[in-house]
This record gives sequence, structure tokens and C-alpha cells, in this order.
Amino acid sequence: AECLQEITNTAGPVNGKEELMGECESIWMQMEECQNKLMLQGTETLLPSDAKLSLLMLQWKALTADCHQWQTRSPELISTNPDVLLELGKAELQKVKNDLEMVLSTIQSKNKQLEEDLKREQQWYEEQKQMLDNLNKIEEEANTQVEQPSTKRELNELKNKLLKLKNYKEELLTVLGDFLDEHFPCPEKGKNTKNKNFSTEPAVELITLKDILEMLINKLIATPHEPYITINESFWPPYIELLLRYGIALRHPEDAHRMRLQAFH
Repeated sequence: AECLQEITNTAGPVNGKEELMGECESIWMQMEECQNKLMLQGTETLLPSDAKLSLLMLQWKALTADCHQWQTRSPELISTNPDVLLELGKAELQKVKNDLEMVLSTIQSKNKQLEEDLKREQQWYEEQKQMLDNLNKIEEEANTQVEQPSTKRELNELKNKLLKLKNYKEELLTVLGDFLDEHFPCPEKGKNTKNKNFSTEPAVELITLKDILEMLINKLIATPHEPYITINESFWPPYIELLLRYGIALRHPEDAHRMRLQAFH
């Protein structure tokens, strides 16, 4: 129908349009005759079971013959008019062109996303490589000066600094944990205590905001290339909304049930 509409708007000779419309009307009349025959056959009274089986077998054979005939039949052209065929070919090519453009746009979008992921992975790899080179350099310098008293003194100072940093880190974590426990305690499991006798399934144990943050941090450090965690029923929705609203966590762009810690570094 779309092709016919385009031909009506763009075809040149009037004879081609009249010829095509006449063929379409002829085919439509044949379809109506077949439909009327089918409706008349559908109004026949039902036969006994044996006769029904025989009738079904005859219908099956007729359908098999029709199927074989359609498979061996060569396609017929709607019209032999070159102008009509030209316009039909143009319309079909335009449809194929639009479909290919849509596929190309989708592939380009996916390629762009893959390029961004590759760039981020390469940046992370370069950072890790630079960190490893620095550590190797420090180790080599320490090995070359390990026998000198000044080096031993510097190593002792570094150990003391590392110990102070470790203690400071533990102190910060303790303060942060106390703050979260005080202001963001473990949520209640729900107000279903009155119906304990009527429910056999145990309530889901909700976790604290501190536990959620620990999971996000550990996941980011362990697998920085895949920092997302799965949100399950033990996550209290208000805590999830709090982390997302204030930019502490981000949802997965394609899966709303996964989130990751914001890359503050």
C-alpha cells in the first residue's frame, strides 16, 4: 500500500497507474471470492467423528498440495510496466536505505560506548603501571642503600610514618563508623511482628548504610574495571536513594538493579 501511494504521487504516465490499479482490483475481487467460499464452507453442519476425521484428512491433503504448489511456483510481477516497476524499486530501495541507516546509527552508538570504556581501561592501566614502576624504583633504591646507616634511619622513619598513617586511617574509619551507626542505624525489618503466627517465611534482614558503603568501596578497589554491585532485598530503599541523590553512588546505565561508588579519585 505504501509503494502504491508513492507511485500515485510520483509516477509519470497515467496508463501505468491505471494498469496497476486494474490489476490490484482484479486480485482483490479474487480474494473476496475465496473469502466468500471459505465462509460458505464454515457454515456446514458438523459430521460424525469418523466423517470429521475423513474431512480433516482431505483438508490436510488439500493444504499440502497448495503448499507444494506455492513452493514450486515462480513469483509473478505485479505489473510489466517499466515505469511502475521503476517506482516500486525506488520505494523498496528507500526502505532498505532507511533500515540500514538505523542499523548504522545503533552500531556507531555502541562503538562510541566501547571506545569510552577502552579509554577508561587504558587510563587505569597506565596509572597502575606508573604506580608499579614507582614501587620498583623505590625498592631498588632501598636495596642499594640497605647497608648504609642513613638508609636504615630513613627506613625507620618511613615505617613510623606508615604506622602513623595506618593508625590515622583506623581512627578515621572508627569515627566514620560511629557516625554512621549513630545517624544511619540498621533499619527496622518492618511492622509485621503482629502477624508472626500467620507467616512462615522469615523477614529479609536489612543491612546498614555502613555495610553498603563498605561493599561499594571494596568492589571498587578489588575490580575497578567492574565496580558495580547488585541491589537486593537486603538494601533499604531510602539508603539507596540517599546515596544516589547526593552523588555518592551511580546506577548502571542499563541495569537499574546495579550501582557503583562514584569515582572521587
